[in-house]
Order: sequence, then C-alpha cells, then structure tokens
Amino acid sequence: MSRSLKAVAGAAALLCFGLAHAQSNVNIYGLMDAAAGSFQMAGADSTTKVQSGNMTTSYIGFGGSEDLGHGLKVTFAMEHFLQADAGTAGRFVGDRFWARNAYVGLATNYGEYQFGRTTTTMFVSTLMFNAIGDSFAFSPSILQVLTPQTDTRPGGASMLAWYGDTGWSNSVLFKSKSWNGLSFNVQANVGEGSSPTSFGNNIAGNVLYLNGPLAATLSYSKVKNDVKDFVNGVPAGFEDQQTKQFGASYDLGVAKLFGQYTAVDTTAATDTGTDIWGVGASIPLAGGKVLAQYGHAKEDGNAVEKTNKTLTLGYDYNLSKRTEVYAIYMQDKVTGFDSGDTYAVGIRHKF
Repeated sequence: MSRSLKAVAGAAALLCFGLAHAQSNVNIYGLMDAAAGSFQMAGADSTTKVQSGNMTTSYIGFGGSEDLGHGLKVTFAMEHFLQADAGTAGRFVGDRFWARNAYVGLATNYGEYQFGRTTTTMFVSTLMFNAIGDSFAFSPSILQVLTPQTDTRPGGASMLAWYGDTGWSNSVLFKSKSWNGLSFNVQANVGEGSSPTSFGNNIAGNVLYLNGPLAATLSYSKVKNDVKDFVNGVPAGFEDQQTKQFGASYDLGVAKLFGQYTAVDTTAATDTGTDIWGVGASIPLAGGKVLAQYGHAKEDGNAVEKTNKTLTLGYDYNLSKRTEVYAIYMQDKVTGFDSGDTYAVGIRHKF
C-alpha cells in the first residue's frame, strides 16, 4: 500500500472511531388532538365547538441525543404547543413559542441534567395518578389543581388560583435513574429579578415508585416567580405558593385504581388554601378503556368558601398503537352556581 493510501485508510479509521463514540440522532415527533361537542363549566353558558387539545394538548417536537461514550449523552428537546382547530400557535394568545420544553441536557449513568425550559415535576405527578391523564378539558385533577376556574363575571364561579405553569423557564432539572422502580426529580429556576411577577426562585421535586402493579408519588413545589393568573393577577402581599401532593395507583388487571390528594397554600396579605382529593379507575374493555375520575376541591381563606365537584366518565378506544377515539361526559359543580355539563367526542394521534 502506498504512503498516500495508508494516510487515507488511517483517516477513515479515525473518522469511524470518532463516529462510533459520538453517534447522534434527531427525531421529529408530536401529537394532534381535537374534539367536537358541547362544553360547559359550572356557572357558565354552554358552547358548541370544535376544540384542540382536549385529552392532550397538541404539540410538535424536535429532540435528540449525541452519544459521547463512557456513559455520557448530550440531549435536547424543543417542543411547541399548537391549536389544531384554528391553526394558531401556543395554548393561548401570548403563549411562549417553545412553551412545552426547550432544553439542552447531559445524561449520565446516574441521571440526566436539563437546562432551559423544563416540564414541572408537579405537573408530571398530577397527570400520572388520575384516570384521565393530562387532559386540560376533562381531567378533574388537572382542572382543580393546575387550572382552577377563574370566571371574571361579578360573583362568577371562581376558585382560588394555582400559580406557575406546567413548565418553568430559566430552570435546571435533575432526573435520576430508577433503582428497582424508585426514582426522584429535583427542579429549580431563577426569577432573574426583571419581571413584575418575580418574587424569588422556584423549587420543586418529586419521588416516584413504579414497580409492578403498585405506583406512587410524593411531590412538592414552591412558586415565587412567573406567578400570574392571566386574568386577575396575584393577590396583595404575595410571597409564595406551596403545593404538596400524594398520589398512588394499583393495577388489578381487571381495573387500574387511582387516588390523589393535593394541598395548595398561598402566603399573602390574606393566607388562602385549597384541599383537593380525587379517585378514579381505568377499566380495559373491548379494545379500549372505560375511564372514570371524580375530583373534590374545597377552598379556605376567602369570605365565601366554595367547593368544586367534578365527575368525568368516558371511553377511549384504540384504533391502532398511535391513534385513539374517545367519548367523554363531564359534570362540573361549584357552590352556589348551576352545574355545567360537557359532552364531547374526539380523536388523538401520536406521531
């Protein structure tokens, strides 16, 4: 072999060695969800509409990793919410473009560090331990914990607000590896002091146990920045809002049972709080699942205390591994107001 051919062969071998130790991949993925029906919350008028993101908020994502070798990987994700019914960006007007996730991370043998905008640990625990999952239209747990009603009409059926979001900007998240089903996540963000709704730094974390038929979580968050009820603003003298949650599920085979308790406490000029509990079940039937979830939220601290009771019943049928159709009925009640009844059918596709 000539000297020049040896040089080319050596360079090719070196390149192959480098590729073997730094393999990368990029994926495009997402979910589209839309439903049609009659939607009505307690104390509100009934509206017939086609609406996006009822069972799961529609989104598109770009993510991937690079294998650095020696148990290290660089990871990243950019994920954007959208509204399929109108073809508009975000979950609502003014939403961040990459609101679902926007981070770069480093995965090790012990866990993964993510830096940027990351999904909150409280949201993950809440969606995992109720039968309706992460539905912002139908899940009593999501509605009562993360998005309580904020009816702006005089004397409207409002409940105490939950501050923060399903994702935190300017954050660091550590996700541990699992040891026999036991794992933990720790998250913090910085307020950076430039926003009128910044009162300090946020901290959160959860512990998860997923082993066999039993699953459970303990979750905590303390929110001091990016705190805004988009309609009413924060209460006078706001200092922080702390949320504590316990959830569990058990799969009997013929049915999966869910239980969840959440306490939300806001420290301000007038301290307020909400106690929320829920029970539910998912029952396999004829290629799909019968879903049932009940949630009960009682607020404390306002002059007129209110209770919110929400019951959701539905059937989710698998057309394939990636596509489902569903039918939902939800009844929503708030103390002193007419109940609301929602009926909807929809389709959810993952890609």
